[in-house]
Parts: sequence; C-alpha cells; structure tokens
Amino acid sequence: MPEAALRRYPGWIPKICRGCRDGGREESATPSEAGVGAAAAGTPGGQFDPQTGIFTDGACSGNPGPGGWGAVYVRDGRVVDERQGYEAATTNNRMEWMGMIAGLEMAPSDEPMTVYSDSQYVVRSLNEWAEGWEARGWKRKGGPVENLDLVQRAWELKRRKPKARIVWLRGHSTSRWNAYADRLATAHLRGER
Repeated sequence: MPEAALRRYPGWIPKICRGCRDGGREESATPSEAGVGAAAAGTPGGQFDPQTGIFTDGACSGNPGPGGWGAVYVRDGRVVDERQGYEAATTNNRMEWMGMIAGLEMAPSDEPMTVYSDSQYVVRSLNEWAEGWEARGWKRKGGPVENLDLVQRAWELKRRKPKARIVWLRGHSTSRWNAYADRLATAHLRGER
C-alpha cells in the first residue's frame, strides 16, 4: 500500500494486496508503519498477521566478507525463540540461506507457520525451483546450483515440515520483525556479539 494511504487509514487491512490486485503472482507482504500488515497472496482470508511467524535475514559486509544471519520466531507479538550466527568470510546469499535454515528448524512440525524472508532468491528457490533441481540431480538448467549444501539442507527441512509456508517480505520495510531479524544478522558488525 502507498504510505500516504496507510497514514490516512491507520490499522486498515485491505482484502487483497497490491501485487495480487495488479495480477502479480508473487507472495509478498508489505507491513504498514504501525505494524499492521497489508494482505498477502494466498494467506487464509487474505489477511497478513505481522505479529506471528518466523522472520529470517542474512547480511554481509562486502560480498564476500564478514556476515551474519538471524531468525526470530514470534507468536502474537512475543518472541518465542531467536537464533543468530556469524561467519568471518562468507557471502550474502549464504547468510540468507543460513537464516532460512534456522527459521525452518524453529518451525513447528504439527501446525501451519509462515516463514518470511526478504530474499526473493531463497523464497523462489524453495517454492519454485528446488524440486526441479533435485529431479535433475541438483543441477540448474544454466549450470550448478550455488550454495548447494545450504539449499539441500533448507529443502530437506521444508519437506519435513510441509505445514511451513515460505513467503517473501520486502526487506528494510517497516516490518518490526523483519527489522529484528536484520538486527540479529548484523549484530556482529555493530560489535554487539
């Protein structure tokens, strides 16, 4: 939603997200400044609950360079679990994958849970491409699958937790919990770790 509309109607949740209304296929959510989410494609009743879910992120200072990842599991606005890690020499994509793996590890096996990432590459890999890569012996049509060790770990976790939905969330938006995951991922850069 445009920020002007969100400011004018605080707390309003549209029935359908802008991307869906405009014919977009991608599952996404862009929370408002107040932490009330816009609708996400494919969610029950078209509603997005930014106070419940698992939010993941990865970051790198330079690419490659030192990097970190973070994941936070939130239920009704309260932190249930959080994890973070750091590597001295890595890439941004590897850190995004590590955040997703941590998020999927935290996801309950017996109930639906949405795992959010601001990496379209990670989300699309798990939702659209990994099954085909696996069928082709873990090869892409255009060459090898990068970060194959992490892709395979995340894919296996997703398969073991079929009730987990992987959804893209716009990065550096006003999502409180995406920002929280980002702070976990970048804590080492600020000397907080």
